[in-house]
Amino acid sequence: MGNSYGSLFRITTFGESHGRAIGVIIDGCPAGLAIDEAFIQRELDRRKPGQSKITTQRKEADAAQILSGVFEGKSTGMPIALMIENEDQRSKDYNHLEHAFRPSHADYTYQAKYGLRDHRGGGRSSARETAARVAAGAIAKLFLQQMGVTVQAYVSQVGDLKAPPYPELDLSQTENNIVRCPDPATAQQMIALIDQVRLERDTIGGSVTCVVRHAPVGLGEPVFDKLHAELGKAMLSINAVKGFEYGSGFAGIALRGSQHNDEFYTEGGQIKTKTNHSGGIQGGISNGEDIYFTVAFKPVATIMQDQSSVDKDGNEVTVSGKGRHDPCVVPRAVPIVEAMAALVLADFVLRARGARVW
Repeated sequence: MGNSYGSLFRITTFGESHGRAIGVIIDGCPAGLAIDEAFIQRELDRRKPGQSKITTQRKEADAAQILSGVFEGKSTGMPIALMIENEDQRSKDYNHLEHAFRPSHADYTYQAKYGLRDHRGGGRSSARETAARVAAGAIAKLFLQQMGVTVQAYVSQVGDLKAPPYPELDLSQTENNIVRCPDPATAQQMIALIDQVRLERDTIGGSVTCVVRHAPVGLGEPVFDKLHAELGKAMLSINAVKGFEYGSGFAGIALRGSQHNDEFYTEGGQIKTKTNHSGGIQGGISNGEDIYFTVAFKPVATIMQDQSSVDKDGNEVTVSGKGRHDPCVVPRAVPIVEAMAALVLADFVLRARGARVW
């Protein structure tokens, strides 16, 4: 299974939704980095379940334990291992799924590939695994902060409700509401919509936009390891993600080259662009402008309604939704998107150090 990500700043996650614990091993973090455990926990708290009425009511402290790689508050250069114990599993909620396949879940494909599966909450395919990514991403963020790089994501759409584009938003307001949309008026509409969908025992999708500021010029590799390609791979590895676009994205096809090109100019001895349709990336390499991209999430597949399906023998069955699930994943996906972006950037920062003879 593809449980590892990264080249030089590399992570491997482990654990299942209803197992004893989940965790992550980070290899390649440079020595001497101050490891702020309180910061790591704050990042995990942003992702953990049970935050509000519009998230799953599973109760997990998501308390990270650092097992190795840190001494006297600093990274040693050795592998950093973090573990998060599972505390609030209700495996009985999944007994009826031991042989049946939930629509739009990984049940059938895991069974077909491996010949067996952990039906308790989806096992390894559960979004519970992303807590490990957030813990690793927090350390990547601490590394990037040393260079002044910031990674900020927010909910930009729920259903057909869209927030204004990011240049018009004050991203410092993102954490001021439970849906994590920095536009207060849109946020209230989003909350009401998600709550309505929840009461209807259904789910709804949305999108998360991420903005990276102050990234150095030169991150990314030619041809196959382009920065936007790695960001796309990282984002598409997140549960429920169905789409990724950066810069002008699909909207750019309606423009002409004369409208879309980002013209260069010099300011204070630095080369900049007058516009940023490129999303801070040209030729697969960062150009120093804000990197921004949007990630689309489908409606959560588990709904509290009866659905037609089949069991492992191909017999028709009715699957009933049970357990505790998010009516909309995007509020809790914000720190996950940030974490994966930070991991990509941290890896490319280390790779860039060997790009030329200085």
